Amino acid sequence: MTIEILMPALSPTMTEGNLLKWHKKEGDSVAPGDMLAEIETDKATMEVEAVDEGILGKILVAAGTENVKVNSVIAVLAEEGESVDDLTSYSPSSSAEVGEQKSQVEEGSKPQQRSESSSDDDSKATKQPQSEDSSSSNNRIIASPLAKRIASQENIDLSNVSGTGPRGRIIKDDVLGADQTAPANQHAPNTYGESGYKDAPIGSMRKVIAKRLTESKQTVPHFYLSVDVQIDKLLSARKELNQAIELEKITVNDFVLKACAQALVEVPEANASWMGDSIRLYQNADISVAVALEEGLITPIVRAANLKSLRSISIEVKDLVQKAKNGKLKPEEFQGGSFSLSNLGMYGIDQFQAIINPPQGCILAVGAGIQKPVVQDGTLKSATVMNCTLSVDHRVIDGKVGALLLGAIKKYLENPVLMLA
Repeated sequence: MTIEILMPALSPTMTEGNLLKWHKKEGDSVAPGDMLAEIETDKATMEVEAVDEGILGKILVAAGTENVKVNSVIAVLAEEGESVDDLTSYSPSSSAEVGEQKSQVEEGSKPQQRSESSSDDDSKATKQPQSEDSSSSNNRIIASPLAKRIASQENIDLSNVSGTGPRGRIIKDDVLGADQTAPANQHAPNTYGESGYKDAPIGSMRKVIAKRLTESKQTVPHFYLSVDVQIDKLLSARKELNQAIELEKITVNDFVLKACAQALVEVPEANASWMGDSIRLYQNADISVAVALEEGLITPIVRAANLKSLRSISIEVKDLVQKAKNGKLKPEEFQGGSFSLSNLGMYGIDQFQAIINPPQGCILAVGAGIQKPVVQDGTLKSATVMNCTLSVDHRVIDGKVGALLLGAIKKYLENPVLMLA
Protein backbone atom coordinates (compact mmCIF):
# COMPACT_ATOMS: atom_id res chain seq x y z
CA MET A 1 0.00 0.00 0.00
CA THR A 2 1.34 3.43 -0.95
CA ILE A 3 2.41 5.58 2.01
CA GLU A 4 1.98 9.32 1.75
CA ILE A 5 4.69 11.50 3.35
CA LEU A 6 3.13 14.67 4.71
CA MET A 7 4.65 18.05 5.42
CA PRO A 8 5.22 17.79 9.20
CA ALA A 9 4.28 20.38 11.81
CA LEU A 10 7.62 20.85 13.54
CA SER A 11 6.42 23.45 16.03
CA PRO A 12 3.03 24.32 17.58
CA THR A 13 2.86 27.56 15.59
CA MET A 14 3.89 26.13 12.22
CA THR A 15 1.28 26.29 9.44
CA GLU A 16 3.66 26.14 6.49
CA GLY A 17 7.36 25.73 5.82
CA ASN A 18 10.02 25.76 3.13
CA LEU A 19 11.31 22.43 1.80
CA LEU A 20 15.00 23.22 1.44
CA LYS A 21 16.56 19.90 0.47
CA TRP A 22 15.88 16.21 -0.07
CA HIS A 23 18.41 13.76 1.38
CA LYS A 24 16.88 10.91 -0.68
CA LYS A 25 16.08 10.70 -4.37
CA GLU A 26 13.39 8.78 -6.20
CA GLY A 27 14.12 5.04 -6.18
CA ASP A 28 16.18 5.14 -2.96
CA SER A 29 15.37 2.73 -0.14
CA VAL A 30 14.09 4.39 3.01
CA ALA A 31 14.23 2.97 6.54
CA PRO A 32 12.84 4.41 9.78
CA GLY A 33 15.30 6.95 11.15
CA ASP A 34 16.79 7.86 7.76
CA MET A 35 17.13 11.57 7.07
CA LEU A 36 14.57 12.46 4.44
CA ALA A 37 14.64 16.22 4.03
CA GLU A 38 15.60 19.59 5.47
CA ILE A 39 12.69 21.86 6.29
CA GLU A 40 12.80 25.52 7.28
CA THR A 41 10.07 26.39 9.80
CA ASP A 42 9.07 29.67 11.41
CA LYS A 43 11.75 29.01 14.06
CA ALA A 44 14.62 26.99 12.65
CA THR A 45 15.93 24.68 9.94
CA MET A 46 15.47 21.03 10.88
CA GLU A 47 16.14 17.62 9.41
CA VAL A 48 13.14 15.32 9.15
CA GLU A 49 13.49 11.59 9.74
CA ALA A 50 11.52 8.83 8.02
CA VAL A 51 9.07 6.88 10.16
CA ASP A 52 8.13 4.22 7.61
CA GLU A 53 10.03 1.75 5.46
CA GLY A 54 9.86 1.52 1.70
CA ILE A 55 11.16 3.00 -1.54
CA LEU A 56 10.87 6.71 -2.28
CA GLY A 57 8.60 6.32 -5.27
CA LYS A 58 7.79 9.88 -6.17
CA ILE A 59 8.76 13.34 -4.90
CA LEU A 60 5.79 15.68 -5.25
CA VAL A 61 7.34 18.84 -3.80
CA ALA A 62 10.80 19.66 -5.12
CA ALA A 63 13.72 20.99 -3.11
CA GLY A 64 13.52 24.76 -2.82
CA THR A 65 9.73 24.93 -2.62
CA GLU A 66 8.50 27.67 -0.29
CA ASN A 67 5.28 27.99 1.73
CA VAL A 68 4.37 24.29 1.72
CA LYS A 69 1.26 23.80 3.85
CA VAL A 70 1.46 21.51 6.87
CA ASN A 71 -0.08 18.07 6.19
CA SER A 72 0.13 18.46 2.41
CA VAL A 73 1.61 15.44 0.59
CA ILE A 74 5.26 16.04 -0.32
CA ALA A 75 6.24 12.51 -1.44
CA VAL A 76 5.03 8.90 -1.54
CA LEU A 77 6.67 5.64 -0.51
CA ALA A 78 6.19 2.33 -2.27
CA GLU A 79 6.02 -0.62 0.12
CA GLU A 80 7.34 -4.12 -0.47
CA GLY A 81 5.74 -5.73 -3.50
CA GLU A 82 4.82 -2.42 -5.12
CA SER A 83 6.48 -1.11 -8.24
CA VAL A 84 7.79 2.43 -8.35
CA ASP A 85 6.47 2.62 -11.90
CA ASP A 86 2.96 2.23 -10.49
CA LEU A 87 3.30 5.65 -8.88
CA THR A 88 3.77 7.55 -12.13
CA SER A 89 0.01 8.08 -12.29
CA TYR A 90 -0.28 8.92 -8.59
CA SER A 91 -2.57 11.91 -8.06
CA PRO A 92 -1.69 14.02 -5.00
CA SER A 93 -4.13 15.98 -2.88
CA SER A 94 -5.01 19.49 -4.00
CA SER A 95 -2.65 21.07 -1.47
CA ALA A 96 0.22 18.97 -2.77
CA GLU A 97 -0.60 19.92 -6.35
CA VAL A 98 -0.45 23.59 -5.46
CA GLY A 99 2.91 23.08 -3.79
CA GLU A 100 4.21 21.22 -6.86
CA GLN A 101 3.11 23.94 -9.26
CA LYS A 102 4.82 26.60 -7.11
CA SER A 103 8.00 24.60 -6.62
CA GLN A 104 11.41 25.84 -7.69
CA VAL A 105 14.60 23.78 -7.46
CA GLU A 106 18.08 24.46 -6.14
CA GLU A 107 21.19 23.73 -8.17
CA GLY A 108 21.68 19.99 -8.63
CA SER A 109 18.01 19.15 -7.94
CA LYS A 110 15.67 17.92 -10.66
CA PRO A 111 12.25 19.54 -11.08
CA GLN A 112 9.20 17.29 -11.05
CA GLN A 113 7.95 16.26 -14.49
CA ARG A 114 4.72 17.84 -15.67
CA SER A 115 1.94 15.62 -16.98
CA GLU A 116 2.20 14.50 -20.59
CA SER A 117 -0.86 16.52 -21.48
CA SER A 118 1.02 19.76 -20.75
CA SER A 119 2.22 21.40 -23.96
CA ASP A 120 5.53 23.10 -24.67
CA ASP A 121 3.66 26.40 -24.81
CA ASP A 122 2.45 25.84 -21.26
CA SER A 123 6.03 25.28 -20.14
CA LYS A 124 7.15 28.50 -21.79
CA ALA A 125 4.29 30.36 -20.18
CA THR A 126 5.32 29.02 -16.82
CA LYS A 127 8.95 30.04 -17.25
CA GLN A 128 8.22 33.56 -18.46
CA PRO A 129 6.91 35.00 -15.15
CA GLN A 130 9.96 33.52 -13.40
CA SER A 131 12.25 35.41 -15.78
CA GLU A 132 10.36 38.65 -15.23
CA ASP A 133 10.45 38.17 -11.47
CA SER A 134 14.17 37.55 -11.59
CA SER A 135 14.86 40.68 -13.59
CA SER A 136 12.58 42.83 -11.46
CA SER A 137 14.41 41.73 -8.34
CA ASN A 138 17.80 42.94 -9.58
CA ASN A 139 17.59 45.97 -7.30
CA ARG A 140 17.23 43.96 -4.09
CA ILE A 141 18.89 40.97 -2.53
CA ILE A 142 16.74 37.87 -2.18
CA ALA A 143 18.20 35.38 0.31
CA SER A 144 16.98 32.74 2.72
CA PRO A 145 17.07 33.59 6.44
CA LEU A 146 19.78 30.96 7.00
CA ALA A 147 21.91 32.40 4.19
CA LYS A 148 21.55 35.88 5.69
CA ARG A 149 22.60 34.66 9.13
CA ILE A 150 25.69 32.91 7.77
CA ALA A 151 26.61 35.95 5.69
CA SER A 152 26.27 38.20 8.74
CA GLN A 153 28.46 35.93 10.86
CA GLU A 154 31.15 35.60 8.18
CA ASN A 155 30.97 39.27 7.06
CA ILE A 156 30.07 38.26 3.51
CA ASP A 157 28.51 40.91 1.26
CA LEU A 158 25.44 39.24 -0.28
CA SER A 159 25.48 41.72 -3.16
CA ASN A 160 28.55 39.84 -4.44
CA VAL A 161 26.91 36.40 -4.17
CA SER A 162 25.04 34.76 -7.04
CA GLY A 163 21.90 32.90 -5.99
CA THR A 164 21.08 29.43 -7.29
CA GLY A 165 17.79 29.04 -5.43
CA PRO A 166 14.24 29.82 -6.57
CA ARG A 167 14.05 33.03 -8.62
CA GLY A 168 17.77 33.59 -8.05
CA ARG A 169 17.36 33.38 -4.28
CA ILE A 170 20.64 33.11 -2.37
CA ILE A 171 20.76 29.89 -0.33
CA LYS A 172 23.15 28.49 2.26
CA ASP A 173 25.44 26.72 -0.23
CA ASP A 174 25.82 29.93 -2.23
CA VAL A 175 27.09 31.80 0.82
CA LEU A 176 29.38 29.00 1.96
CA GLY A 177 30.95 28.88 -1.50
CA ALA A 178 31.20 32.65 -1.92
CA ASP A 179 34.50 34.39 -2.65
CA GLN A 180 34.98 36.41 0.53
CA THR A 181 37.76 38.43 -1.06
CA ALA A 182 35.37 40.10 -3.49
CA PRO A 183 35.09 43.87 -2.87
CA ALA A 184 31.93 45.15 -1.26
CA ASN A 185 29.45 46.99 -3.44
CA GLN A 186 30.10 50.59 -2.49
CA HIS A 187 27.33 52.04 -4.64
CA ALA A 188 24.18 50.03 -4.04
CA PRO A 189 21.29 51.14 -6.25
CA ASN A 190 18.33 52.95 -4.74
CA THR A 191 15.79 50.26 -3.91
CA TYR A 192 13.02 52.61 -2.78
CA GLY A 193 12.02 53.93 -6.21
CA GLU A 194 10.15 57.15 -6.89
CA SER A 195 7.63 56.50 -4.10
CA GLY A 196 10.34 56.76 -1.44
CA TYR A 197 9.28 53.52 0.26
CA LYS A 198 9.23 49.78 -0.28
CA ASP A 199 7.13 46.96 1.19
CA ALA A 200 9.31 44.26 2.72
CA PRO A 201 7.84 40.74 2.64
CA ILE A 202 6.87 39.24 6.01
CA GLY A 203 8.69 36.03 6.86
CA SER A 204 7.04 33.09 8.58
CA MET A 205 8.78 33.83 11.90
CA ARG A 206 7.62 37.44 11.87
CA LYS A 207 4.05 36.33 11.11
CA VAL A 208 4.07 34.02 14.12
CA ILE A 209 5.55 36.72 16.37
CA ALA A 210 2.89 39.19 15.26
CA LYS A 211 0.08 36.71 15.86
CA ARG A 212 1.24 35.44 19.24
CA LEU A 213 2.17 38.81 20.74
CA THR A 214 -1.05 40.42 19.53
CA GLU A 215 -2.98 37.61 21.21
CA SER A 216 -0.88 38.06 24.35
CA LYS A 217 -1.57 41.78 24.70
CA GLN A 218 -5.26 41.35 23.85
CA THR A 219 -6.03 38.33 26.03
CA VAL A 220 -3.48 38.34 28.87
CA PRO A 221 -4.17 40.82 31.71
CA HIS A 222 -0.64 42.21 32.14
CA PHE A 223 0.53 44.14 35.17
CA TYR A 224 4.05 45.40 35.76
CA LEU A 225 6.41 45.56 38.73
CA SER A 226 9.71 47.42 38.58
CA VAL A 227 12.74 47.62 40.85
CA ASP A 228 16.25 49.08 40.70
CA VAL A 229 19.08 46.69 41.55
CA GLN A 230 22.60 47.71 42.61
CA ILE A 231 24.97 45.33 40.82
CA ASP A 232 28.42 46.50 41.95
CA LYS A 233 28.96 43.31 43.96
CA LEU A 234 27.79 41.27 40.98
CA LEU A 235 30.23 43.02 38.64
CA SER A 236 33.05 42.46 41.11
CA ALA A 237 32.18 38.75 41.47
CA ARG A 238 31.94 38.39 37.69
CA LYS A 239 35.37 39.96 37.24
CA GLU A 240 36.96 37.57 39.75
CA LEU A 241 35.27 34.53 38.21
CA ASN A 242 36.30 35.44 34.69
CA GLN A 243 39.90 35.99 35.77
CA ALA A 244 39.90 32.36 36.92
CA ILE A 245 38.27 31.07 33.73
CA GLU A 246 40.41 30.78 30.62
CA LEU A 247 37.78 30.20 27.94
CA GLU A 248 34.06 30.86 28.30
CA LYS A 249 33.42 34.11 30.16
CA ILE A 250 30.37 34.56 32.37
CA THR A 251 28.09 37.46 31.44
CA VAL A 252 25.82 39.66 33.52
CA ASN A 253 22.89 37.97 31.79
CA ASP A 254 24.09 34.59 33.09
CA PHE A 255 23.90 35.98 36.64
CA VAL A 256 20.40 37.34 35.97
CA LEU A 257 19.24 33.98 34.59
CA LYS A 258 20.59 32.14 37.62
CA ALA A 259 18.98 34.69 39.96
CA CYS A 260 15.62 34.16 38.26
CA ALA A 261 15.95 30.40 38.58
CA GLN A 262 16.81 30.60 42.28
CA ALA A 263 13.97 33.06 42.90
CA LEU A 264 11.43 30.81 41.17
CA VAL A 265 12.38 27.96 43.50
CA GLU A 266 12.03 30.31 46.47
CA VAL A 267 8.63 31.58 45.24
CA PRO A 268 7.19 28.46 43.55
CA GLU A 269 3.75 30.00 43.06
CA ALA A 270 5.29 32.25 40.41
CA ASN A 271 6.82 29.35 38.48
CA ALA A 272 3.55 28.73 36.71
CA SER A 273 1.62 28.85 33.43
CA TRP A 274 -2.00 29.53 32.53
CA MET A 275 -3.51 26.41 30.92
CA GLY A 276 -7.09 27.68 30.47
CA ASP A 277 -8.86 25.41 32.95
CA SER A 278 -5.91 25.00 35.32
CA ILE A 279 -2.67 26.60 36.49
CA ARG A 280 0.39 24.45 35.85
CA LEU A 281 3.10 24.62 38.53
CA TYR A 282 6.65 23.57 37.63
CA GLN A 283 9.15 21.78 39.82
CA ASN A 284 12.20 23.25 38.07
CA ALA A 285 12.90 26.64 36.54
CA ASP A 286 13.02 26.29 32.74
CA ILE A 287 14.15 29.75 31.65
CA SER A 288 13.43 30.95 28.10
CA VAL A 289 16.03 33.45 26.88
CA ALA A 290 15.03 35.96 24.20
CA VAL A 291 17.51 35.88 21.29
CA ALA A 292 17.30 38.48 18.52
CA LEU A 293 17.65 37.14 14.98
CA GLU A 294 17.49 39.08 11.74
CA GLU A 295 13.97 37.83 11.05
CA GLY A 296 12.64 38.06 14.62
CA LEU A 297 12.92 36.66 18.13
CA ILE A 298 13.29 33.11 19.34
CA THR A 299 13.45 31.90 22.94
CA PRO A 300 15.71 28.87 23.50
CA ILE A 301 15.35 27.31 26.94
CA VAL A 302 17.83 26.56 29.71
CA ARG A 303 16.16 23.57 31.36
CA ALA A 304 16.30 23.19 35.16
CA ALA A 305 18.51 26.27 35.50
CA ASN A 306 18.06 26.12 39.27
CA LEU A 307 20.13 22.91 39.32
CA LYS A 308 23.00 24.27 37.21
CA SER A 309 26.06 26.32 38.07
CA LEU A 310 26.74 29.76 36.66
CA ARG A 311 29.43 28.36 34.42
CA SER A 312 27.17 25.58 33.12
CA ILE A 313 24.45 28.12 32.41
CA SER A 314 26.91 30.38 30.60
CA ILE A 315 28.17 27.58 28.35
CA GLU A 316 24.64 26.35 27.59
CA VAL A 317 23.32 29.81 26.76
CA LYS A 318 26.17 30.47 24.33
CA ASP A 319 25.55 27.11 22.65
CA LEU A 320 21.80 27.77 22.35
CA VAL A 321 22.36 31.27 20.96
CA GLN A 322 24.74 29.92 18.32
CA LYS A 323 22.27 27.22 17.34
CA ALA A 324 19.51 29.83 17.11
CA LYS A 325 21.60 32.04 14.83
CA ASN A 326 22.45 29.06 12.62
CA GLY A 327 18.83 27.86 12.52
CA LYS A 328 19.77 24.55 14.18
CA LEU A 329 17.62 24.57 17.31
CA LYS A 330 15.63 21.40 17.91
CA PRO A 331 11.93 21.81 18.81
CA GLU A 332 12.53 20.69 22.40
CA GLU A 333 15.15 23.42 22.75
CA PHE A 334 12.70 26.28 22.21
CA GLN A 335 9.23 24.87 22.98
CA GLY A 336 7.88 25.20 26.51
CA GLY A 337 9.63 26.96 29.38
CA SER A 338 8.18 28.23 32.65
CA PHE A 339 9.60 31.80 32.67
CA SER A 340 11.16 34.21 30.15
CA LEU A 341 14.06 36.63 30.32
CA SER A 342 14.61 39.54 27.92
CA ASN A 343 17.72 41.72 28.24
CA LEU A 344 18.18 44.91 26.19
CA GLY A 345 20.87 46.35 28.45
CA MET A 346 23.58 45.70 25.87
CA TYR A 347 21.72 48.08 23.53
CA GLY A 348 21.80 50.90 26.10
CA ILE A 349 18.12 50.60 27.07
CA ASP A 350 17.56 51.76 30.67
CA GLN A 351 14.07 50.32 31.20
CA PHE A 352 11.33 48.60 29.22
CA GLN A 353 8.28 46.37 29.61
CA ALA A 354 8.28 43.00 27.86
CA ILE A 355 5.23 41.17 26.54
CA ILE A 356 4.43 37.85 28.23
CA ASN A 357 5.13 34.69 26.23
CA PRO A 358 1.94 32.58 26.75
CA PRO A 359 1.20 30.33 28.48
CA GLN A 360 4.01 31.45 30.83
CA GLY A 361 3.01 33.63 33.75
CA CYS A 362 5.98 36.04 33.78
CA ILE A 363 8.75 37.66 31.79
CA LEU A 364 11.57 39.78 33.21
CA ALA A 365 12.83 42.79 31.24
CA VAL A 366 16.39 43.82 32.13
CA GLY A 367 17.96 47.19 31.33
CA ALA A 368 21.52 48.47 31.28
CA GLY A 369 23.67 48.95 34.38
CA ILE A 370 24.14 52.72 34.78
CA GLN A 371 26.23 54.72 37.22
CA LYS A 372 23.82 56.70 39.42
CA PRO A 373 23.96 58.62 42.70
CA VAL A 374 22.29 56.66 45.51
CA VAL A 375 21.79 57.30 49.19
CA GLN A 376 23.01 54.52 51.47
CA ASP A 377 23.12 54.78 55.26
CA GLY A 378 22.53 58.51 54.95
CA THR A 379 25.48 58.98 52.62
CA LEU A 380 25.38 59.91 48.95
CA LYS A 381 27.55 57.70 46.79
CA SER A 382 27.83 56.37 43.24
CA ALA A 383 26.53 52.90 42.36
CA THR A 384 25.86 50.82 39.25
CA VAL A 385 22.07 50.48 39.03
CA MET A 386 20.17 48.10 36.75
CA ASN A 387 16.41 48.26 36.31
CA CYS A 388 14.38 45.05 36.26
CA THR A 389 10.71 45.11 35.24
CA LEU A 390 8.52 42.04 35.71
CA SER A 391 5.51 41.60 33.41
CA VAL A 392 2.94 39.36 35.10
CA ASP A 393 -0.18 37.51 33.98
CA HIS A 394 -2.75 38.42 36.66
CA ARG A 395 -4.72 35.24 35.93
CA VAL A 396 -1.79 33.21 37.21
CA ILE A 397 -0.01 35.43 39.71
CA ASP A 398 -1.33 38.11 42.07
CA GLY A 399 0.50 41.28 42.99
CA LYS A 400 1.88 39.95 46.27
CA VAL A 401 3.42 36.85 44.64
CA GLY A 402 4.87 38.96 41.84
CA ALA A 403 6.38 41.35 44.39
CA LEU A 404 7.90 38.44 46.34
CA LEU A 405 9.42 37.02 43.16
CA LEU A 406 10.94 40.34 42.06
CA GLY A 407 12.21 40.92 45.58
CA ALA A 408 13.92 37.52 45.55
CA ILE A 409 15.52 38.26 42.17
CA LYS A 410 16.82 41.57 43.56
CA LYS A 411 18.21 39.79 46.64
CA TYR A 412 20.22 37.31 44.58
CA LEU A 413 21.52 39.95 42.16
CA GLU A 414 22.67 42.24 44.96
CA ASN A 415 24.19 39.31 46.88
CA PRO A 416 25.68 37.10 44.14
CA VAL A 417 27.50 34.93 46.70
CA LEU A 418 24.08 33.37 47.43
CA MET A 419 24.06 31.99 43.87
CA LEU A 420 27.43 30.35 44.37
CA ALA A 421 26.41 28.41 47.49
